[in-house]
Amino acid sequence: MSEITGQPGLRAGATAVVHESYSFACMRCGHGWEQSFEIEHHKDTDGREFVRYVADGRIVPSPLSRPTCANCDSHVVRIMRPGRVA
Repeated sequence: MSEITGQPGLRAGATAVVHESYSFACMRCGHGWEQSFEIEHHKDTDGREFVRYVADGRIVPSPLSRPTCANCDSHVVRIMRPGRVA
């Protein structure tokens, strides 16, 4: 489910990038989808670590915090390992 990459290709101050993919299923309308993310690890000016999720080249909220169904906007979404949605 995850893959950590080395220094090549790091973006704007990222110290590491982890690639993760998830399957999602909306429990309201039944819509299913998969999404891959680049999880960039950074340090702020005080040295505290934080992560930034990137999907399709855009910074997005964590898919684990409050996923939203693109079909019906519901937040009742099941998160599964990749390959679970046809």
